[in-house]
Amino acid sequence: MSGRVVLAMSGGVDSSVAAHLLKEQGYEVIGLFMRTGAHGNDLERRTKTCCSATDAVDAQAVADRLDIPFYALDFERDFARIMDQFASEYALGRTPNPCVMCNIWLKFGKLWAYGKQVGADFVATGHYARMATDELGRRRIARAVDSSKDQSYVLFGLRRELLPHVLLPVGGYTKAEIRAVARELDLPVHDKPDSQEICFVPDDDYLRFVRDRRPDLNASGPLVDLDGTLLGEHQGIEAFTIGQRRGLGVAVGEPRYVVQIEPQSRTVRLGPRQALERGGLEATRFHWHIDEPAEPVSCLAQIRSRHRAVPARVEPTKGDGALVHFDQPQLAVTPGQVVTVYDGNLVMGGGWIERAL
Repeated sequence: MSGRVVLAMSGGVDSSVAAHLLKEQGYEVIGLFMRTGAHGNDLERRTKTCCSATDAVDAQAVADRLDIPFYALDFERDFARIMDQFASEYALGRTPNPCVMCNIWLKFGKLWAYGKQVGADFVATGHYARMATDELGRRRIARAVDSSKDQSYVLFGLRRELLPHVLLPVGGYTKAEIRAVARELDLPVHDKPDSQEICFVPDDDYLRFVRDRRPDLNASGPLVDLDGTLLGEHQGIEAFTIGQRRGLGVAVGEPRYVVQIEPQSRTVRLGPRQALERGGLEATRFHWHIDEPAEPVSCLAQIRSRHRAVPARVEPTKGDGALVHFDQPQLAVTPGQVVTVYDGNLVMGGGWIERAL
């Protein structure tokens, strides 16, 4: 294999080893770093995020070590859209996934557009996922070898026509193997901690970020039980997510969870754990990586990054929608999150959860 590839380099160990693996496979690698304008001031916090100024220095050092060209691109204005969308979703009582939007808009959007300008044949990242060819000869995203690190869930939004141009070199390795390669190469990031938090919320205080971004927001309202009994008042629906148990501000003698958030009335409805069970969901902005089926098809459905995919059936609806029906009810189906459906280990498609059924 050969060709020119632009690689998203975050300054972490995964994308750094990805650069080495691609070079070994004969590709001409160009490293690209995204300057997003999202910064963390605390050193410990910076080690848990990505795309900071420190990360840019690390990525440059790795590129120098591997002798590949490296460029930092200014995506601050584009990234502001992701931060605005994040705050807006919380203000509507939804729980967003900004990493998915970053993949769609930036890593496999803006970076690939730049790659085409410099004659690249491929775009690559350090995601733990693999590219595979199915029985019909179609390029598909597949789960990583290391199931504990698998990130195929967040890649459903890639356009189908882009898949033949995507390379995911670390997905065939375990995390331990990637670290071992980095140590063997004496890469300066071989022992760098994995990013754990959203890069623009380095202190992990999502609520403060949303309220700083939306200073005029007033989404306070009632906390009620399933039967409508008033339990108290809350300061804003942006402070809640489906399935939340802690920080509810009320005590009723037995565990209560956020079961429903009603943005129009600004009502947060609480109930017991079993009230979180739902038989399915409606998704919008659904991307198919296969030919859109004419009738419901069996699949495995994953509704959170740490959710184990479960047997289900998925069917397209009008426009770009889809319905997913679980074989067994699932807990905490959360609007604003994403659902990715699989055929075995291969991504069939995915979309944004609009509502639980």
